[in-house]
Amino acid sequence: MEDLEAFEEYEYYPDYVDYPFPEPDLEEKVYLGAVQWVSLVLCGLAFVLGIPGNAMVIWLTGFKWKKTVTTLWFLNLAIADFVFVLFLPLYISYVAMNFHWPFGIWLCKANSFIAQLNMLSSVFFLTAINLDRYIHLIHPALSQRYRTLKNCLVVIILIWLLASLISGPALYFRDTVEVNNSTLCYNKFHEHDTNLTLMRHHVLTWMKFIVGYLFPLLTMSVCYLCLICKVKKRSILMSSMHFWTILAVVMAFLICWTPYHLFSILELTIHHNSYFYPLLQAGLPLSTGLAFLHSCLNPILYVLISKKFQARFRASVAEMLKHKLWEVSCSGTVSEQLRNSEAKALPLLETAQ
Repeated sequence: MEDLEAFEEYEYYPDYVDYPFPEPDLEEKVYLGAVQWVSLVLCGLAFVLGIPGNAMVIWLTGFKWKKTVTTLWFLNLAIADFVFVLFLPLYISYVAMNFHWPFGIWLCKANSFIAQLNMLSSVFFLTAINLDRYIHLIHPALSQRYRTLKNCLVVIILIWLLASLISGPALYFRDTVEVNNSTLCYNKFHEHDTNLTLMRHHVLTWMKFIVGYLFPLLTMSVCYLCLICKVKKRSILMSSMHFWTILAVVMAFLICWTPYHLFSILELTIHHNSYFYPLLQAGLPLSTGLAFLHSCLNPILYVLISKKFQARFRASVAEMLKHKLWEVSCSGTVSEQLRNSEAKALPLLETAQ
């Protein structure tokens, strides 16, 4: 229990893997080092793919296409994912420096808040998109009556407010502490009261699990199961590509987010014993990297697979290229006219001289 007492001395309960665990032996260090690199690769992949993918969706839905309910959903989903991956280099640096946080307490708070805000809002927008699709296909009369831009904007604002409310505790509890010449960014739930620490940790973990995972997963699963049953019963046309896209969306959410929330719940056991220390050391960075990877999958699964999106994307690119070529052509024509004018003016100048 000495390890547990040392752990409780700092009351260090972060969202990610930055615990002052007992010093591992050489073999464990090699293993944990490999796990850490895999986590960094997953985060790096999320950043490299997430920035251009989400930026392209923002550009198309925000500036090129007509504002509709669907484009507003995808625009806000892409914004949430884009802002999230934009801050990933801070976390990548933190892990790469063996969980040393050199960026100060305010960036510690802001980074944790923004990460949770955009991860939660991304999940909520996915849920809203699925509900909207189900109602639009199965209850067209209801959809036509209430599916308006105004109502969509109200839901979007509520989603951002709810995500901000759930993420708010990060601004209050997140803190930095010096341990062994390293600065840790951690959740300081309370300085002395262990019971209050335990209660706050449980409340925040279970709230994120229920609101940010269980409810969205059940909603998406029920919507898609009902959609498939209604399609077969009413003989509504639905392409095989649409069916597989639906399955891919649910599976991606399940695969990326399930380990993260399971390890977050398992993390609660550290208040009582150190039995799961080794498992948490290996599992938390991998599950975190996998959850982060979901932010770059959304544009691929929800947008890039869509044939309608591909057609509109090609049309937008073709329009942009046509506009650029027109500008170059006009620029060339103007230059040619200037050269001709100069050529005509030259003999006149020579005659005048």
